[in-house]
Amino acid sequence: MFVAPEQVIRAVEGRFDGKRVLVVGDLMLDAYLWGTAARISPEAPVPVVRLRRRSATAGGSGNVLLNLVGLGLEAVAAGVVGDDSEGRTLCQHLTAVGISTAGVVAVAERPTTTKTRVVCGNHQMLRLDEEETEPFSPSVLERLIAAIEVQMEQGVSAVILSDYAKGVLTDEVCRFVIGESRRRGIPVLVDPKGRNITKYRGATSLTPNLVEFEGIAGIDPSQGAASDPRFEAAGQALRKDLELDFLVVTCGDQGIRYLNDSGLTHHPAVAREVFDVSGAGDTVIATLTAALVAGLGLDDAIPLANLAAGVVVGKVGTTPIHQRELMDSVRDTVSSRRSNKLCDLETLLARVRSWRERGERIVFTNGCFDLLHVGHVTLLAEARRAGDRLIVGLNTDRSVRALKGPTRPVSNQDDRAQVIAGLSSVDAVTFFDEDTPLRLIEAIRPEVLVKGGDYVEADIVGAVEVRSWGGDVLTIQLVEGRSTTKILARAKGEK
Repeated sequence: MFVAPEQVIRAVEGRFDGKRVLVVGDLMLDAYLWGTAARISPEAPVPVVRLRRRSATAGGSGNVLLNLVGLGLEAVAAGVVGDDSEGRTLCQHLTAVGISTAGVVAVAERPTTTKTRVVCGNHQMLRLDEEETEPFSPSVLERLIAAIEVQMEQGVSAVILSDYAKGVLTDEVCRFVIGESRRRGIPVLVDPKGRNITKYRGATSLTPNLVEFEGIAGIDPSQGAASDPRFEAAGQALRKDLELDFLVVTCGDQGIRYLNDSGLTHHPAVAREVFDVSGAGDTVIATLTAALVAGLGLDDAIPLANLAAGVVVGKVGTTPIHQRELMDSVRDTVSSRRSNKLCDLETLLARVRSWRERGERIVFTNGCFDLLHVGHVTLLAEARRAGDRLIVGLNTDRSVRALKGPTRPVSNQDDRAQVIAGLSSVDAVTFFDEDTPLRLIEAIRPEVLVKGGDYVEADIVGAVEVRSWGGDVLTIQLVEGRSTTKILARAKGEK
């Protein structure tokens, strides 16, 4: 799933270096009425909800801010609230978790956007919206732009435009933010809303959901845009028109798709029971931004955002992601991936067929890999560069004893396999019990056979066979002075 799982783990554990992110958008107050419904009203065919408790939190772009601080970043809010109790409550919720509201403008002429949800058990039964969406006056927008400029001058690592179509992200505001971001060399990511997408031109990325993308791209929803052959063409046309570096489309239970100069990539949804999808888009853009400012590439940032979305949809209500939850999910995923790399010959050959159907080049190497050291890691990394998939044939414990004597291996075969599978350079690990891997090589028929530089080709098992079907045989220079035998000798005090 991840190209560099170790880097992903370091980024999440390090709370994304606490980078400062500015979020400009439509701030809202999300209020909840929690209760139970056990009967139908005698007055009308509606459930009677017995109120148990009330709660409130930041919604709209406020939820993006909560996701950012939950992940460990410093978040700064910029937007407009009413000069009312709801606006004050909203700002209090933000400041209580360390979010700066220095970029928030309070106005008397309109109320704070408030959404009140009635929730019974795990189900949302009703939502009440209190809002006005008329354009803000020029003076309000001038105050907002001035506040945004001050925050950008203080230094930010990225900007998020969180558009809920409540009037904050006008053409003028978007042009200013995107222009300033580009001038300062910082990414600006947009969660869009509505058909007026030209105001986002020049942003780093847009993250529409599937329905929004269908509307923007003009794809018939009945055909299912994510499987429509026009999806990639429409997405690339949109990228070109809006001058985006990449485009991310969240596709619900179909996962996430993104497009960049390399084409279209699809990450399936993380299997999880779904209780509430509200706020999932906020989690995606917050996690994606966090990953990018921490230095992760798209091939790691997108799967990470996908994992985060899978966590929050398993909760009731608009609930942000937290660093510990994401870390647990990452570790589970990496562990599962490592386990999935361990396979018997039948499973391995099925994977090989699939890889070859995609035109991928198979590399094979083998060994005991008893105590993993820098020489092993270097060899495997170099082997992986010789093709698209690296398979490691691992001697069983019986096979190691036959080769190296009764005191070896130091680590049993299951431990050795788990360690090798944990390397990002390795795509599959399988055991062989014979003294040589020849039967395994003949079954896999790799395009490339790799051994260490202490071998000459005439002594490499399988070299003749690989050459016979047009494959390559490579020897890779070993790291001098590094071997399991020497490590064991030093542990015993021997020279």
